[in-house]
Amino acid sequence: MNKTEQKQSNTRPRGGGHGPGPGMPVEKAKDFKGTMKKLMTYLANYKWAFILVFIFAIGSTIFSIIGPTILGDAITEIVNGLIDKIKGGDGIDFAQLGKILLFLIFLYSLSALFSFIQGIITTEIAQKVSYKFRNSILEKIHKMPMNFFDKMSYGEILSRVTNDVDTLNNSLNQSLSQLITSVVTIIGVLIMMLRISLPMTLFALLVVPISGAIMGIVVKKSQKHFQKQQEYLGHVNGLVEEVYGGHNVVKVFNKEDDVTKEFDETNNVLYESAWRSQFLSGVMHPLMQFVGNIGYVGVAIIGGYLTVRGRIEIGQIQSFFQYIRNFTQPIAQLAQVANMFQSMAAASERVFEFMEADEEIADTDTPLSTENIKGNVEFKNVSFGYDSDKIIINNFNANILDGQKVAIVGPTGAGKTTIVKLLMRFYDVNNGEILVDGHNIKEFDRNDLRSMFGMVLQDTWLFSGSIMDNIRYSKLEATDEEVIKAAKAAHVHNFVNTLPDGYDMVLNEESDNISQGQKQLLTIARAILANPKILILDEATSSVDTRTEILIQKAMDNLMKGRTSFVIAHRLSTIRDADIILVMNEGDIIEQGSHEELLAKGGFYEQLYNSQFDHSS
Repeated sequence: MNKTEQKQSNTRPRGGGHGPGPGMPVEKAKDFKGTMKKLMTYLANYKWAFILVFIFAIGSTIFSIIGPTILGDAITEIVNGLIDKIKGGDGIDFAQLGKILLFLIFLYSLSALFSFIQGIITTEIAQKVSYKFRNSILEKIHKMPMNFFDKMSYGEILSRVTNDVDTLNNSLNQSLSQLITSVVTIIGVLIMMLRISLPMTLFALLVVPISGAIMGIVVKKSQKHFQKQQEYLGHVNGLVEEVYGGHNVVKVFNKEDDVTKEFDETNNVLYESAWRSQFLSGVMHPLMQFVGNIGYVGVAIIGGYLTVRGRIEIGQIQSFFQYIRNFTQPIAQLAQVANMFQSMAAASERVFEFMEADEEIADTDTPLSTENIKGNVEFKNVSFGYDSDKIIINNFNANILDGQKVAIVGPTGAGKTTIVKLLMRFYDVNNGEILVDGHNIKEFDRNDLRSMFGMVLQDTWLFSGSIMDNIRYSKLEATDEEVIKAAKAAHVHNFVNTLPDGYDMVLNEESDNISQGQKQLLTIARAILANPKILILDEATSSVDTRTEILIQKAMDNLMKGRTSFVIAHRLSTIRDADIILVMNEGDIIEQGSHEELLAKGGFYEQLYNSQFDHSS
């Protein structure tokens, strides 16, 4: 991943957590309704699980709602008992009080059990959905044409698999149960409040619009500061990543003071915006609490008056206070759920956008077998451009016979690597055709076609695993003896034997526990093990020293015998023994022939060769 891509990945807000805080900008989907409809269709497979979640969430909420009323009855029983004792009676009826409290414990236990079961089911749904999404994305990646990845950075693709799926998982897990419980709680609590007292309920409801108005004012003022905070947090992260990524360069050019000054300016803006946004966000809670407390005072006054008049019991006032608290909380939760749905829709939209992208399409339902292919390759009037309006290879023609070693040379940007990508159908030609043994490569299945090729690239790729597994990657069924034989042919066997664990040594994630040249030798051994019909070497010796290059060259000469080979090289000294040298410039083959023939012509190849000779001398 390059720096730009890393910055894109780093600056994207991560999914998960507890949702956006008050005032924080919420990412919105371009087509909320359409995306949610697709998501609901995707979730239809879990409809029975959703029904169970709905039932258990309602049950848990209802039992929880009844609780304050029962608790109020217990308080009424205690108060009445005390009054009766003062009057000379028997006092508190502890038997009745015990029954009330046992019933209350039963209700709360049942509510907790239902909530626990509902949580398990919801988590199971969310995790299964995430699991399927990740699998689907991975399968999709392997079906995508290469030009798709030219338009989308690795950071963006990685974000689909990690951030977006995590956001979907967390939002689904939290919002589903919160939505059900919040709605049921609001309705149930409102009914219970009205059941106790209409005047008290009306006064308590006055607090809601006042609280909403305060929240709206604070959110409006804090929104711009949160947006600026997010923007400059990305700037700070990107700047730190760039500075530490190029730390040596900064020191070489004595740019420490400039970098520090730039960081201070960016950090100051981040500080100011973060301070203002967090201050306004922090002010909201005490303001809401103040308004809520005023409401409690008003309810207490009205409740006291009604109690004196004998219209309600004293325990019902206590129940009402609990219901007020239970009423305002789900309203705030619904606002949070709305934000979660927005984030979930935005994340789902990006995932669905990726899943619905055009895939590579098979050109034939009856692909040819590659079993008896020899390796004759012909390019006939091939034209190609990564963008259809920018053709970079024009009317390219070449005929390579089975077993020939073909070198492709030319300046940077001449189209050398593009030829190889076309041959392996990473891209399809705009015009013309490429033939293998007289058959258009579109007549083969892509996987079968690519299995004919062995490739060694300039950029080595090794995964975290043993050296044995890395070499065996090209032929998973290979025995240890075959792997070692390939390693010997690549002149890497002696080096491996010097390692503490030999072929069982585990390479770390970055493979930085071996040198770049040793990595290249391992990838060459991998290609040798594959025993391909057509071999492609793209600057395969560019990362090794002269001595290692000579060893690799000898191994490659043995490997290329009797096998069609394409060698892309900048060091022209390494391809003097090629059967055919194709000299490319600006997408066209301008010269072709053997090394001696091209030198004798005194053309472009001679200039390239002499310039390297002069430079090396």
